[in-house]
Formats: sequence, structure tokens, C-alpha cells
Amino acid sequence: MQFTFSHNNLNVLNLEKSLEFYKEALGLKEVRRKEASDGSFILVFLGDGVTNHTLELTWLRDWEKPYDLGDNEFHLAFEVDDFEKAKEHHEKMGCICYDNKKMGIYFIEDPDGYWLEIIPKR
Repeated sequence: MQFTFSHNNLNVLNLEKSLEFYKEALGLKEVRRKEASDGSFILVFLGDGVTNHTLELTWLRDWEKPYDLGDNEFHLAFEVDDFEKAKEHHEKMGCICYDNKKMGIYFIEDPDGYWLEIIPKR
């Protein structure tokens, strides 16, 4: 028996704002969408165009308050081939929330407060 990664899920408060962020910040594009027939939820799967792994953004119609992210120790990591160019782009976007120069990594924060680790391709 072998398990392989399929996707990760993040719940979002404003789907359009999140889709714009993930496209601009990470170049992720919508690969598929599922909408509830009663309009109660929308699932949007984003891909990087290279791997089969996707990020599922879940929007719930009846959810109105920001999500409680606890101590925010959960994060997703993205590897980038041009670390300096990516960092410059994220600095311009104003979304860098933590820069760990000693480790050579940094984190960006999405519109819902999720942290995304950016690491150089090694």
C-alpha cells in the first residue's frame, strides 16, 4: 500500500481576494472548481502547472468571521527557482510577515492570515 499527496485545504473568507493573492504571489492557477447546488460552498483547486499537488480553497457561504488559526504553526512551503526575484516581488506586495535570514527562508501571509514558507530551490 502506498499513499501519495493529493491536495491541501485552506478555508478562506473572501474567495476572489484569495484567488487574486495566490495568482499574484505564487502563480497558482485554478485547475477545477466544485460549487454546491444550493450555493452553500465553493471549492477551488489551484495548481502550480508542474506537479499534480493542488491547493484547495474552500469558501463557505454562511461563514462570516475570520478563521481562528490558533498559534499558526501550520504552514505550506513553496520552493522557488529565483529566490531573490520572488522576495523582491513579495516585498512589493507587502505580504512578507517573517524573514529568517539566518535560515535563508521567509514567510508570506495570505488574506486570511495563513503563513506560506518560501524556500530557495536547492
